[in-house]
Amino acid sequence: MNFRPVTSRPDAAIHKVWRLPAADAVQGRKALWWSVGPTGELVVLLVHRRYLSRYRYVKGWIGWRPETPFTGELVVVKGQEEQRTLLRDVRISPCHLAVLPSGRFLLAHGRTFRGATEAVWKPNAVVFSASGTPEGEFCIGDDIPALVTDCHGGIWTAHGDEGIYGGHPESAAGLAGWNTEGHAMWSPQGRLPDAPLEGCTAATEGERVWLVWFSGPGGTFLSRITPSTGEVTSYPSPVPQPDGFAVRGNRAVLTVRDHNRRSVQLIRAELDGTTWTVTSRRRLRVPGRVVLHCGQGRDGFLWLRTGNTWLRVEA
Repeated sequence: MNFRPVTSRPDAAIHKVWRLPAADAVQGRKALWWSVGPTGELVVLLVHRRYLSRYRYVKGWIGWRPETPFTGELVVVKGQEEQRTLLRDVRISPCHLAVLPSGRFLLAHGRTFRGATEAVWKPNAVVFSASGTPEGEFCIGDDIPALVTDCHGGIWTAHGDEGIYGGHPESAAGLAGWNTEGHAMWSPQGRLPDAPLEGCTAATEGERVWLVWFSGPGGTFLSRITPSTGEVTSYPSPVPQPDGFAVRGNRAVLTVRDHNRRSVQLIRAELDGTTWTVTSRRRLRVPGRVVLHCGQGRDGFLWLRTGNTWLRVEA
């Protein structure tokens, strides 16, 4: 694989992890929502084209949407092993896929709507067992650009402006933490440096969770949350509105996409006390086109989707 960086220094910490097999593509299966689990497993949901329609003006894989109910196939890739689970009669049109403990997983739509009364919001998330059976549904807020699960199964969301100003009580804070019953377990409670306007991306680092968000005039921030204590520490981001972020100690790697092109900006940064400082920046050629929801950070590795190929970048 030829990445052709604009600098002469090769980056040996970039690895190709998985590509959608040609047999799946020929048979009409599309690789849609994806995530990375706490033990480094890549999880991708495949859906046959007969269940899908395409938004004309949305580029890349995110432009495909299923008609519910649909049948899908969950692919779990870890090392050289690949495991597949058939999902039948899926009744949610998801925007996010996330991994939970014991092989369970979550499908969530990015939006929710008020029910019959002002206090009730319709469910937009479903928990599935490891065998693909729905176990429960609930609401995890409105307008969710970024979602990640921690190693204990907590669900963390960063919300967009329509959720923040749309009347949902937890979305209004911009960032939120939930359990797998859909109960809000964490909110920033005024401990952020500015008012969030839009979520960008998310990452985990051991027991901690990082949510990256944009505040308008205040710029972009990296918020580190310790779920066990609720403590949150925020830092100004060295990169405006990154698509991907991963952190290992005082080192971080961030990406900014060239939308629907085969390249990203790859930025490395280091934390010196309270300030993240860029240490290198280059344009990276990648195997496929990069669109929204292309990056997720897990324990020091940034997973980057480029078309139907997944790369892993070490922080």
